[in-house]
Amino acid sequence: MSLFEQKNLYETEAEAPLAARMRPRTLEEFVGQEHLVGEGTAIRKAIENDQLGSVIFWGPPGCGKSTLARIIASHTKCHFVEYSAVTSGVAEVRRAIEEARSRRQLHGQRTILFVDEIHRFNRAQQDAFLPHVENGTIILMGATTENPYFAINAPLLSRSRVLRFEPLTEEHLRTIVERALADEERGLGKLRVHLPSECIDYLLRIANGDARVALNVLEAATALAEPDAQGERTVTFEMLEQVVQQRAARYDREGDEHYDTISAFIKSVRGSDPDAALHYLARMIRAGEDPRFIARRLVILASEDIGNADPHALLVAVAAMEAVQFIGLPEAQITLAQATTYLACAPKSNASYVALNRAMHDLETQPLAPVPLHLRDASYPGAQKLGHGKEYIYPHDYPGHWVPQRYLPEGNWNLPYYEPSDNGVERKIKERLNLLRQRLGHTTLHPEAKDTPENP
Repeated sequence: MSLFEQKNLYETEAEAPLAARMRPRTLEEFVGQEHLVGEGTAIRKAIENDQLGSVIFWGPPGCGKSTLARIIASHTKCHFVEYSAVTSGVAEVRRAIEEARSRRQLHGQRTILFVDEIHRFNRAQQDAFLPHVENGTIILMGATTENPYFAINAPLLSRSRVLRFEPLTEEHLRTIVERALADEERGLGKLRVHLPSECIDYLLRIANGDARVALNVLEAATALAEPDAQGERTVTFEMLEQVVQQRAARYDREGDEHYDTISAFIKSVRGSDPDAALHYLARMIRAGEDPRFIARRLVILASEDIGNADPHALLVAVAAMEAVQFIGLPEAQITLAQATTYLACAPKSNASYVALNRAMHDLETQPLAPVPLHLRDASYPGAQKLGHGKEYIYPHDYPGHWVPQRYLPEGNWNLPYYEPSDNGVERKIKERLNLLRQRLGHTTLHPEAKDTPENP
């Protein structure tokens, strides 16, 4: 009996957990991931025709990755071998590959090697699969909750197809829960469990797209419910809360949730939504994110997205970063909240960032002229004989501490680089800079900009 057959036998036994007993056995029973295995999709046809090549299933927990792998095992004529990277080592996998090679040579039968949590194998361990996937000894099927573009070797990715699994929707979970309540063979049908609609809604919310969580909570709550005179068990809201205790945060400091959450946080601050920014900040703090990482990102944002519209923003962000390093959690979360709300509410401008990019683009596309002689360093012996600093005009010797003078080297530069916005302090900067540019004879607008009442 194969490992897969042993698992299937276990899942039909009464003592197996509800989530294991209710695991779908066919594509018709499979719930969710319609974009992958819905009627008429290419992946479904490949499964039904037994033509699926090496794939990486990528998605959050409880969305059906392992279940789909086992459904594929029941459809394929290939020998199916299942391992978990949590409990299996490379030696076992290599033994399975040797058996696959013999099976192919002696019987002409291919082998599908399913590796759950494949991201837990390090880079060197993942390399062990490469030649055998390449020569067709095995068809690799990996499942991971981590972003494979970070967690899986590039050569292995290039030989596999990445299939993105989405979290199950509340409607998907509702179907799964109702099926478990009604099924008398594998589910809770014989126990006559009654789950009020408000309890179902709560269960779907706390499951957070994870079918396994929904079924585990339902099973545990059912165990708390005593049958009434009619033999019916009613699961109450209090029973569900007692089982749940505290909702677990779906977040991994090394994986996809880490990058998605910090991205949403920064975009919320940039978008001047302090409430959304605090939501994502709370997520990260609650999940154990390094507060120094959050603080560093706020410092970057203060210059990139606020800039001179509020020069104090950078001071606040740097002060917050220093305070976080000085006091640490849990008190540092208050400092992060203050900096987050200040930056979210501050006027925004990316003019400095855009200006730098324009200057960089000119350096990449235009000939680079030498620094003008009058601006060169004249502090060392012999510099003046070379003409360095000659004819330089010292601005502080003139009214207003400014005097017309050329600072850019010769060249066909796409000026101006810096165009202050009308937000916050930059409005005043803009007024003064336009005045100086007019006096110097420079244009006040970027070439593709149009004249407006604010920019005559």
